[in-house]
Amino acid sequence: MKSWTSPVVAPLPASGLPVRLHDSRSREIQEVRPLTPGLVRLYTCGITPYDSTHMGHAATYVAADLMRRAFLDSGVRVRSAQNVTDVDDPLLERADRDAIAWQDLAADQSALFSSDMTALRVVAPDTYRSVSEAMDGIIALVTRIRDAGFAYQVETADADGQDWYLDITRTGTLGDVCGWSREEMAQVFPERGGDPDRPGKRDPFDPLLWRAAREGEPSWEAGVLGRGRPGWHVECVCIAEEALGMPFDVQTGGSDLVFPHHDMSASHAAAIGSGFATIYPHTGMVAYEGEKMSKSKGNLVFVSRLVAGGTDPMAIRLVLMAHHYRTDWEWTDEELRAGTSRLAAYRAAASRDAAHGIVRPDVVEALRAALREDLDTPRAIAVLDAWADEDAGTAVSPAPVEQDGAPDRVDLAVDALFGIELAEV
Repeated sequence: MKSWTSPVVAPLPASGLPVRLHDSRSREIQEVRPLTPGLVRLYTCGITPYDSTHMGHAATYVAADLMRRAFLDSGVRVRSAQNVTDVDDPLLERADRDAIAWQDLAADQSALFSSDMTALRVVAPDTYRSVSEAMDGIIALVTRIRDAGFAYQVETADADGQDWYLDITRTGTLGDVCGWSREEMAQVFPERGGDPDRPGKRDPFDPLLWRAAREGEPSWEAGVLGRGRPGWHVECVCIAEEALGMPFDVQTGGSDLVFPHHDMSASHAAAIGSGFATIYPHTGMVAYEGEKMSKSKGNLVFVSRLVAGGTDPMAIRLVLMAHHYRTDWEWTDEELRAGTSRLAAYRAAASRDAAHGIVRPDVVEALRAALREDLDTPRAIAVLDAWADEDAGTAVSPAPVEQDGAPDRVDLAVDALFGIELAEV
């Protein structure tokens, strides 16, 4: 699948210092120690391509972008992968509602998402693959799970074949990522794609592996599995294994993916004898008009509409930076006004520094320290606000500068670390 055009990232000379991120599994901030020295493997759960790209999406993918930039700043390489869930019930239901082919809806919304990521200057993943493109690998993976004895069939009256489910109790991993009780899981499982009341399941939390073909639904021939389409969780396991290898270092996405998606993805990996991710940093939810921003509620603020209306995408990134990636917060017009004002102030300060030959290694180091400590962007914003408030008479270089000052220029550091271009465009 064609991804978007990445911005040019010119990292500062490597700090050599570790990046620390919050792990939802341990509930602690911990140093990321790459399984392969000098290489971090990062997987980001992608969109289901309908109603793209709202501000909740933007918050997640900008946070993943900051993770990548933090690792680059520390001096390690990053190999990244991201999926596109173009075969799933919500997309198929939307396509049916709007009387459009599901492939056309997915292609249209995926293109819009790519355009938004380009505008927000998010670095594209090295592997960007849709479910429909990965189908051969997904079928092979589900077959491996079956052959290992971790799958069973459930009688299916409305299809020619039978549905396949993962016997999650046998994996012994249910709850390993989320750390929740069964009662806590039961509260959200039905609204997050689960079917706990399906007759014939061995455990209410057993996830669907392969759905037998139904009339009017896309389906693929899958040998011993029968004709059908995959369940949700298996796609990320397949794409991660092919692109990154398993286990890998970091799995990220919204906090609503902790359970069931990330928990059950790890269970799928366990069924083939593998670990999944080492650390799980999750992003908070973005609300609007008093409720979590979601497609089901329709309370969405779209990146594309803001940009079409004249909003600078860098102002949007500054709104996101004003909130720690793990916190829940609410989008308001005042948030956007504040981001727009900050962008103007930062650009004026960058012009001031350029005009007077000012470099600020102290500011640059403070920004780097904030980023590598669990992406502390509010702390970075405070540093930048103070920098922008200085006047030309007091904003002097406090230390000798090397390499013609480039590593100590605040505008270049803000670009490399936070993806925000301070040059007027």
